[in-house]
Amino acid sequence: MGVPLERLRNIGIAAHIDAGKTTVTERILFYTGLSHKIGEVHEGAATTDWMEQEKERGITIQSAAVTCTWRNCQINIIDTPGHVDFTIEVGRSLRVLDGVVAVFCGVGGVQPQTETVWRQANRYRVPRIIFVNKLDRIGANYFKVIKQANDKLHANAVAMQLPVGESENFEGVIDLLTQKYLTFDDGGLGHGSQVVTQDIPAEYKAQAAELRAALVEKICELDDHLSERFLHGEEIALDDLNKVLRKGVLERTIVPAFCGAAFKDKAIQPLLDAVVAYLPCPLDIPAVIGENPVTGEKIERHPTVNEPLSALVFKIATDQFGTLCFTRIYSGVLRAGSYVLNATRDSKERVSRLVRLHANKREEVPELGAGDIGAIVGLKDVMTGDTICDESNKIILEKIDVPAAVISTSVEPKSKTDYEKMTNALRKMTQEDPSLRFTFDRETGQTVISGMGELHLEIVVDRLQREHKVEATQGKLQVAYKEAFQKPVDAEGKFIKQSGGRGQYGHVWIKFDPLERGKGFEFVDKIVGGTIPREYIPAVEKGLLDAINTGILGGYPVVDLRATLYDGSYHDVDSSEIAFQVAASLAFKEGMRNSDPCLLEPIMKVEVETPEEYLGDVMGDLNSRRGRILGMEERLGSQIVYAEVALAEMFGYSTQLRSMTKGRATYTMEFFAYQKVPKSAQEQVLGEKK
Repeated sequence: MGVPLERLRNIGIAAHIDAGKTTVTERILFYTGLSHKIGEVHEGAATTDWMEQEKERGITIQSAAVTCTWRNCQINIIDTPGHVDFTIEVGRSLRVLDGVVAVFCGVGGVQPQTETVWRQANRYRVPRIIFVNKLDRIGANYFKVIKQANDKLHANAVAMQLPVGESENFEGVIDLLTQKYLTFDDGGLGHGSQVVTQDIPAEYKAQAAELRAALVEKICELDDHLSERFLHGEEIALDDLNKVLRKGVLERTIVPAFCGAAFKDKAIQPLLDAVVAYLPCPLDIPAVIGENPVTGEKIERHPTVNEPLSALVFKIATDQFGTLCFTRIYSGVLRAGSYVLNATRDSKERVSRLVRLHANKREEVPELGAGDIGAIVGLKDVMTGDTICDESNKIILEKIDVPAAVISTSVEPKSKTDYEKMTNALRKMTQEDPSLRFTFDRETGQTVISGMGELHLEIVVDRLQREHKVEATQGKLQVAYKEAFQKPVDAEGKFIKQSGGRGQYGHVWIKFDPLERGKGFEFVDKIVGGTIPREYIPAVEKGLLDAINTGILGGYPVVDLRATLYDGSYHDVDSSEIAFQVAASLAFKEGMRNSDPCLLEPIMKVEVETPEEYLGDVMGDLNSRRGRILGMEERLGSQIVYAEVALAEMFGYSTQLRSMTKGRATYTMEFFAYQKVPKSAQEQVLGEKK
């Protein structure tokens, strides 16, 4: 196989939009020798931003996988998007990564999407280190950002470096453990390629010694043996400190924080050293747990080539050469030309080729082993989150969570001949991006796409035009409302059709209970004594699953409901599966009518950053949009307003905010939860629907 597992690092670079993730990645590729020219985001030339839309907008939309080498270690890097509309890209990347470099802006500090990424990393138990970027900007403050990370994210972050110089005078960093001053010279190769080690400038010596003492104390607290030596006043060796610090990072009890200015080519090499020194290799990660699809028993797979193959497809990309399935190998070996089982779909597939990716460039390889990340060419029936495994050792790994779509719009091809082309293109895009959905609305005869936000849908329509050559017209944006029962009800559903010859007979009694928000749909079978034969019970469930797609208020999907089938009757001759499906659907409609149903709407977490003089206007405007102000804080002379606002009220907000604050305020927004629509707003929504 390739490099030994202890010399492999699978890392992600994640952060809030505009913190500089892609610029950090570009510098890493340059210093590791993978690219010989640095591509800048603002020039639309970044290696990992290879989609046309990414180049134009200067943002990352699809996470790109890149492989490079540093200090004899192979590093697989995934550069993830920072925009909240593409959260799934971050989530599915974290699911397969071993470690994360969380990039924070030295001025902006902890921002909303940083918190989302941090929560996801906590959920998947991913060790991380922090890189505070943009220290060359006015108002940047490394220690303030570390304090924010500890206050807001409970990170237990520790300063590993001391920056020398502020803003445009930022010169380099002092490594607190080695007590050396590092500057970054061109060395004839350009872009700060040469790391120059010097003695600490006299004016920084006292501060560096004080910070080192605090850092050593913090590290010693992680280990009883070191703690004892520290209390006895012993000098602790550098190797011992690094060993305990690495252990603390792996156990997620401490987060080392580094700093620099990627755009000015400063302090990226020490960050790469930290990735190798502190972030885990596949051997440091607990065995992956899956289950046997036949028996349901739990199975462990360890990161070794000697165990049976298990791998997770975490992303699918389609281009002119075919479908690429980005895959993390957890155990065993995946070979080009071999046959594998897609355990999720129970289908056999042939792996025609395997590639390693350098952004949009490819290097073909004969095999990928445990711990590796690469891409498979040639799989036909595959979706994001599918498990690939050995045919004789079946396993299904934990699926990837897909967030709920909150906004939708209709898309119509300009010419009728393009309709099939558009449908095929959307099918490919939903295979690539599970957070995108498309349906055909029979009532209006329109194709409706649903996604995570306005930008998400804008990019989809843009891609239809550029990549798939389909000229499409986008309709008015619509909020993805849902409906819910408000009180428990019992309902009877009876479908009897008997008029000569074989008739239809289905009869059910179902109890409907509303569930907590986000719990989905539950079906409970409590039939005893054979009042309904066992073979008809799946038909009742199917009838309900079909019925909950269309509520009685506005035809929106019904959520958070438990349906308990507890009684009914059947006819020896006339009963059929169809009859019980229809009976279940009738019971559902009857139950919903009597349950005082309500409409639910997506509520967004909004954060507005505004100059002080516009604070009153901004808050007044949010209140007028049915917003709930949660709090405020001051950040570098600006006021940050935190609020929860209904998505329906946020259309056109960016234009309004710009005109209200003369273009000086900015905002970010992410999905928070579904909540009940107030009565007056509900009547308006349903009135418009009619």
